[in-house]
Amino acid sequence: MNHELLQYLQSSADDWLGHYQVQSAGDQTIIAKYYSNSLIAQKIQEKLTQIEARAMGNTNIAVFIAESNPLEFITAFFAGIMAEVNLFLCNPAWQEGEWQQVLNLAKLDLIYGDRNTQDLIIKLAARDSPTAVNLPSQSLIMIPTGGTSGKIKFAMHSWNTLKASVIGFQDYFTCKAINSACTLPLYHVSGLMQLMRSLLTGGKLTIFDYKLIQTRQIPLNPADYFISLVPTQLQKLVDSVPKYLSKFKIILLGGAPARRSLLDKARQYQIRIALTYGMTETASGIVILKPDDFLAGNNSNGQVLSQAKIEIIYPKLKPLINSENRDNNNQTAKYKNYQSGLIKIKSQSLCLGYYPEFFSSEKALLTDDLGYYDSAGYIHILGRNSHKIITGGENVFPTEVETAIYATKLVKDICIIGVPDLQWGQAVTAFYVPLDSAPPLDIIKQKIRGQLAKYKHPKHWITLDSLPYNNQGKINHQKLQAIALQQLRNY
Repeated sequence: MNHELLQYLQSSADDWLGHYQVQSAGDQTIIAKYYSNSLIAQKIQEKLTQIEARAMGNTNIAVFIAESNPLEFITAFFAGIMAEVNLFLCNPAWQEGEWQQVLNLAKLDLIYGDRNTQDLIIKLAARDSPTAVNLPSQSLIMIPTGGTSGKIKFAMHSWNTLKASVIGFQDYFTCKAINSACTLPLYHVSGLMQLMRSLLTGGKLTIFDYKLIQTRQIPLNPADYFISLVPTQLQKLVDSVPKYLSKFKIILLGGAPARRSLLDKARQYQIRIALTYGMTETASGIVILKPDDFLAGNNSNGQVLSQAKIEIIYPKLKPLINSENRDNNNQTAKYKNYQSGLIKIKSQSLCLGYYPEFFSSEKALLTDDLGYYDSAGYIHILGRNSHKIITGGENVFPTEVETAIYATKLVKDICIIGVPDLQWGQAVTAFYVPLDSAPPLDIIKQKIRGQLAKYKHPKHWITLDSLPYNNQGKINHQKLQAIALQQLRNY
C-alpha cells in the first residue's frame, strides 16, 4: 500500500475535492458538491478490497478506469496506486473501434466504468484477448496518447514520474499549495496532473465544465486558482467573459499551438496566460512561459522546468545547447541563437516507454518537434518536423506562414499544410476561414507579399467554414490532406 499517498490524503482539508455542475439543461443554477476525506477514504477502501480480491496476491494485473464521474475516477485511481497494480486510464467516450485497439494491447482483469462501457468491453474481451504482459514489479500508470494519428497507445508512467512533474511545477512557480480549477478530463494527462498537483501540495481541486465560467457564478475565488485550458476553450472564453477570465491566478495554455491573434487579445485584457510545452510522455508541461513574461509581449514557449533537460539536435551536428548551460550566478548563459533543430528531452517526469515496451537505458525522448533557444534562453517551438514542408528544395515552416496570414487580420482561422506536387515535391497549401465580410483573396496575397519569401507563399488556397479541430484543440491534418487531394485532383 502506498503510505505516502495516504499521508497526503490525511493532511488535506475536508473540502479538498469539489465538483460543480448545473442543476439541469434548462436551469443554469450551479450545484456545488464537496467530498470529505472520510467519504473519499471509504470509497478508496471499497475499491481497494475489490482490486486485491481480483489480484489474489498478483499485482501484475491490468485495471481499466473509464469513469466519467470525478469521485469514482479519483477513488479508483488511488485504490489502484495503493494496491500497486497496473492502471490504464481510458476515455469513457471511446466506442467499439477504440476499445478494440486497447484490448488488442492489454489483457483486461478489472474495469471501473458505467454499465454500458463495462458490458461493451467484456463482450469485446471475450472475442480475442491478448496474452497478459509481465511487467517489472511496480505499479504503472498507463495514460492514453495518440496525437492526431487516431491510433491509441499508452505512455507508461509511475508515481515517481508524476511526482517529479509536480515538484518541477511547484519549484518553477515558487508556490506552496496549488489550487487547481480542472476543466479537462482526468484520464488526459493535463487533467490528471491537476489532480496530482493539488493532492501533493495540499491544495484544492475543483472540477467543472469550462462553459460554467461563462456564467461568472462559480463558487470559488479565481485569484486563488490555476486553470488549464486548450486554445479552443480560451477562444470562446476570451470572446464571452474576458474580464472574468483575467481574475484567475494563472491560465495554463497548452495542447495545441495558439493563434497569435488570440494571444494578443488575451494580452489586451491582461489575462495571465502561461504558455506551456509538454506532452503525455513528459507528464504535462516541461517548458512554461510565466504570465509576467507573456503580458510583456514575450511570444516564446518559455523556459525549461527543473525536472527536465532539453537539447536541440540538428541533423549531422552535435547538440547545440542544453538547458544546463548556466553560469555560476545561475543566469542563463549565451545560447547559439535561433539555430533550430529537433527537441530531445531528458526528464525525471519522462514516461518509461509505450506499453508494453520500455525505452532504452538512455531514458531520453527525441521528439518530432522543431524548436530553438533565443538569446535569453527561452525556447520557441516551430511545430512538428513531420509538418515541415519541403517545396522546390526549400524548407517552409507552417507556423511562420500562418502567423503572417493572421497578421493581415483578414482571416478568422488558418492552417498551412504541404500537399504532394509533381513539380515542387510539396505545394504550400492554405486552408482558411475568411472573415464575414469575405475580403478578396488577392488582398490577402498582397499583404503577405513583403512579409514572406516567395517560395513560402501558398500555391493553393482552400476556403472552409471551419477547420477540423479535436477536443484538445489540435487540427486533424489527415482530414485536411483528404480535402486537399479531393479539391486539387484536377489542378
